[in-house]
Amino acid sequence: MTPPLPLSVVGIGADGWEGLSSAAQRELVAAEVLIGGARQLALLPAECAGEREPWPSPLRPAVPGLLAAHAGRRVCVLASGDPMFYGIGRTLTEVMAQDAAVRRPLRVVPHPSSVAYACARLGWAVEDTEVVTLVGRPVANLVRALHDGRRVLVLSAGPATPGEVAELLRERGFGPTRMRVFEQLGGARERVVEGRAERWDAPAGDPLNVIALDCVRAPDALRLPVVPGLPDDAYEHDGQLTKRHVRAATLAALAPAPGELLWDIGGGSGSIAVEWLRAHRSCRAVSVERDVARAARIDRNAGALGVPALRVVQGAAPAALTGLPTPDAVFIGGGLTAPGLVDACWEALPPGGRIVANTVTLESEALLTQWYRRHGGELVRLAVAHAVPVGGFTGWRQAMPVTQWSAVKPGSSDAPDPDAPDPGPQEAAAPPRSQDPS
Repeated sequence: MTPPLPLSVVGIGADGWEGLSSAAQRELVAAEVLIGGARQLALLPAECAGEREPWPSPLRPAVPGLLAAHAGRRVCVLASGDPMFYGIGRTLTEVMAQDAAVRRPLRVVPHPSSVAYACARLGWAVEDTEVVTLVGRPVANLVRALHDGRRVLVLSAGPATPGEVAELLRERGFGPTRMRVFEQLGGARERVVEGRAERWDAPAGDPLNVIALDCVRAPDALRLPVVPGLPDDAYEHDGQLTKRHVRAATLAALAPAPGELLWDIGGGSGSIAVEWLRAHRSCRAVSVERDVARAARIDRNAGALGVPALRVVQGAAPAALTGLPTPDAVFIGGGLTAPGLVDACWEALPPGGRIVANTVTLESEALLTQWYRRHGGELVRLAVAHAVPVGGFTGWRQAMPVTQWSAVKPGSSDAPDPDAPDPGPQEAAAPPRSQDPS
């Protein structure tokens, strides 16, 4: 059986054909089919005689069909800059990994990325520069990268992106930030537009642009750290908010890691899910909230704090959990005594998955005590007191203590039998209620 022909992916910049290496040019000349954006295909000379096919929109769903339609032919895909840096190379790799019918070897010939060009112009070290892409993504994704003194490069979605970025910077207290918009980097029409976000009024320019930000936070702007425990004032809420110190302890128990998925049950204002997502850009989270107004509030908090990818499911657990992807960790912040909720969450976890549940009520505490006796883990009480004026003096005001149970699900062969008799003294739990204020 004849092995499939390699699929070539060639990066090209604003400098066009002349900026390509000889290896890249050979791939393009030899191709029978050339696939790319209309702008990229227009950069090729007549000697690239292959059939030219522009990408349809939306792009990703069309990839398997295009590859299947040209099976057995020499296909070369054009990409902007480095195909493996927020480029089509990743999409092709993922599609071919999932579909054996279109799988073939991949040969990538990269070109300097716009990030490499921008850092070269600015004298910035690439490894010390934060990169945020807004191509096909909401501008709110930029919020998480905004820290005083940091350098950020933004990959634009089009000519309107610089104006949208300037508006976001003003809203988030980073109006003094210096902005430089590089257009057509590496090409004959390269230019830079510069200004401060607070006074940005430049008209929309070239769609091919990269924005460089020297971040400066205004003195009165809210400071958002990178560790869990954001200020309570960072959230819009109606009182249903896991407070700062308890939130930090809860995130420590949940222990987020890159790529992991959290179920946040009884989301309230979404603070646990938001800070899980802020732990790493590849983390994922689903927040389940039965109240319509609170579900909408969670969505707004996610956007305001730079994690608009948070998925909000409006509905009551455990019914609302049906069909959700398998979690790596589960947090239960409300509704603990809903019949079958903790059982459903425990059952959904894979071996090694973590569960954390917080409560302030005696009824739910009794339930957590039973689960602690059955499955082990840690059962702790978190108490926080704040100094407040007492006449002309200062005293402590105690917040309601929070009982927290956390556990790691063992392998199926090691899991305790949930129907086995409890060896310790038994403490009766209160009858289940449909709602739980915890």
